[in-house]
Amino acid sequence: MLDNLRVAFVNLASNKLRSGLTMLGVTIGVAAVIILVSVGQAFETFVKAQFSSVGVNLVFVIGGTDARGTFRPLTRVDVNTLSDPARVPDALIVMPQRNLNNRTVKAGSREISATIQGVTPIYLELFNREVVVGRFFDQRDMDSQARVAVVEQGLVDTLFPDTFPIGQTIRIADVRFTIIGVLGTSGAGTFGSDDGVIVPITTAQTRLTGERVLSGDRPVSFITLQARDAESVEEVVTQIRQALRQTRDVGFRDEDNFIVFTQSEILDTLGNITGLLTVFLALLASISLVVGGIGIMNIMLVTVTERTREIGLRKAVGAQRSVILIQFLTEAVVLSVVGGTIGVTIAVVLANFVSVLVPDLQVSVQVTSVVLAVAISVAVGILSGIYPANRAASLNPIDALRYE
Repeated sequence: MLDNLRVAFVNLASNKLRSGLTMLGVTIGVAAVIILVSVGQAFETFVKAQFSSVGVNLVFVIGGTDARGTFRPLTRVDVNTLSDPARVPDALIVMPQRNLNNRTVKAGSREISATIQGVTPIYLELFNREVVVGRFFDQRDMDSQARVAVVEQGLVDTLFPDTFPIGQTIRIADVRFTIIGVLGTSGAGTFGSDDGVIVPITTAQTRLTGERVLSGDRPVSFITLQARDAESVEEVVTQIRQALRQTRDVGFRDEDNFIVFTQSEILDTLGNITGLLTVFLALLASISLVVGGIGIMNIMLVTVTERTREIGLRKAVGAQRSVILIQFLTEAVVLSVVGGTIGVTIAVVLANFVSVLVPDLQVSVQVTSVVLAVAISVAVGILSGIYPANRAASLNPIDALRYE
């Protein structure tokens, strides 16, 4: 085997340019697969960390359709129901939220499209956020429907790049708001967004939208509840369903006209989505490996043709078919493995580069990825070298010696 490897390296070194171009497909393929899988895993870790930073004991409730197919949004009645300790005793915090998506926020000549979140003062505690400059609004602001806003750092960077934001005025739907605080960049409350605007929910419901339901009540986008601990989450879900089915007049045989889901369910869903996305990207990148394998097969066929007389001479002096087969197969595997090793090195460098450019994504090449890449390289070498090696081993020694 060592002799086969030595001969393989000597033959490949004698045609450096051709060998390098042949390995290029495998190198690119291995590097692409590893870096895409590593980025996908880093993104999945980042997203899960964003959700996990607010705990795994959150439960969310949104409106749903009734038996007639009519959408039934949540209202203040539902909020009061879920806030009743007698109905949902295992919920520590209950907060309604009214979201207004893709609203234009202006400050002078600058503007940005942002999500407006109408919440209550308990928002900071519920989502584990903190105000780094200024203050958050309080109950008095809620009661007076004050036109005050707490913004995120991304919005400040866009609208007030050279100005201290506290006390500045922004316009949302031609309504003036005064900035009273800036949130930290954790992104936990908005799950990754960094350019949101947070206002009192009473202000959002009365000054930014006049939407009402048939009863005259104002709808909310969803209600977030915090269970006592992770073990109480399922009990809280049960209590929510029992309370809302009674309040919202859901028949015994009817489906819920609301939807309840937990933080863990969101994490599981996100994990499945990012996992599938990573696999899809890896499959796309593996096309380069297929191209690289075809390139190795093509070059090995050329090599067999060039070395026909050598093969004939070796067979004439007693070389067995298996020896010829193993020799050419070894050369194909060496081509593939060397290309794969270079690809792994490039992937490690690119992973570090991405981590520097995007600090939130801690991209790292896992040992399993390297082992998988080497295994794939060997497999590509074997699969692409079998036919040329078999062709070389099958040559008739007399015909091979006559070949010009």
